[in-house]
Formats: sequence, C-alpha cells, structure tokens
Amino acid sequence: MRAFLFIPLLLLAACQDDPDFDTRYDQAAREIEARAKAMDADIAEAEKAAAAASPLPEATDPSTAAASSGE
Repeated sequence: MRAFLFIPLLLLAACQDDPDFDTRYDQAAREIEARAKAMDADIAEAEKAAAAASPLPEATDPSTAAASSGE
C-alpha cells in the first residue's frame, strides 16, 4: 500500500515547472553577454600580442609624406 502512495509522490516531485519565456530569455542573454565579453577580451589580447610581435614599422601619417615632383 505504501508503494501505491509513494509512486505518485515521486512523480509529483519530479515534475517541476519549466521556467517561463522571460526567465529563459534573461538567462540566454546573460550567457551571450558573458561569451561576447570573453571573445572581446581574447581578441584584444591577440591583437596586443600580434602588435608586440610585429616586425613592421609603425604607420606614418600620410600628411607628412615627401612632396611629389609631379612627374
């Protein structure tokens, strides 16, 4: 008899309400924002490392370039 009452109680405990749309949306938005920040940090770090390892000279301002003879 106990098993007969225990099974419905187990099923009832196992059935939790699914989160509503707003809750799922907020959670997904937080996860996306965290991933975006991590990606931005990775990109900034990679750019910094690439700039430090770059053998190219710094770009010069075109307005300070030598004047052309016009030929």
